[in-house]
Amino acid sequence: MSEILKKTVFAGIGLALKAWDEVEDLAKEVAKERKMSEKEGRKFLQDVRKRYEDAQKKLEDRVEKSVKDFLNKADVATRADLRALKKEIRDLKTMIGNESENKS
Repeated sequence: MSEILKKTVFAGIGLALKAWDEVEDLAKEVAKERKMSEKEGRKFLQDVRKRYEDAQKKLEDRVEKSVKDFLNKADVATRADLRALKKEIRDLKTMIGNESENKS
């Protein structure tokens, strides 16, 4: 199968925005239309699957980064911030408890 056709299919599908079932069906249809052998069809499907998974991962990474950037700009406390505050409160309670025991 020509590399140009592969690249066109990969680029045109919008891999990250489609469900795998849709992508798989389209890849099978392309393989059938191009009259690929079973081996070529399997290889093509594997290539499409790899590209799909890569596109999904990149999309997830971008969304995660965008959410983090938004939360940072919105000055929203993160889970790590809350854990640090809880630890600081526990430490302060311990210090206060120790000081009151020393005065008694």
